[in-house]
Amino acid sequence: MPDMPPIERLHHWAYKCRDGEETRRFYEDILGLPLVHVIRADSVPSTGQCDPYVHLFFGMPDGSAVAFFDLGDNQAADLSPNTPSWCNHMALHMNSVDEVLQAKSRLEAHGVHVIGPTDHKFVQSIYFFDPNGYRLELTHELAEEEADYIAHARASARNKLDAWTDEKRAAAA
Repeated sequence: MPDMPPIERLHHWAYKCRDGEETRRFYEDILGLPLVHVIRADSVPSTGQCDPYVHLFFGMPDGSAVAFFDLGDNQAADLSPNTPSWCNHMALHMNSVDEVLQAKSRLEAHGVHVIGPTDHKFVQSIYFFDPNGYRLELTHELAEEEADYIAHARASARNKLDAWTDEKRAAAA
């Protein structure tokens, strides 16, 4: 079996949006992520299915992007009814805690409800929802400040997952 070549970085993460322009205003005008690419198509290249859409990409300095599909139906994506609203989210890294706090002030000035800052020991974060109902996190990793915590977290990650898996199996039995 051939080896898996390394995955280098995130290229983009795509979600459905209700309205492309509303989404652009939020991500470009408020969050400052530039609209870097738009694809307008009448069919899905990977399936051939006829389904007109516009695909919007908002770029980040590392070349990755947050992307959205506007299907022209003005319908929000159905979020999973069995998943709490805090669970599925996208975390975007900022250069400092001060920048996270500046972003909080800017979001609040635009009428966005913001939770936090929240101290997770290895990151400081704020949380809010975009116009499509997706939860976002702006965060700063405290690598230098919490180097011991991060080293321990990496060393114990597999053991913690194994313990959780055993706990779930025992509860289901």
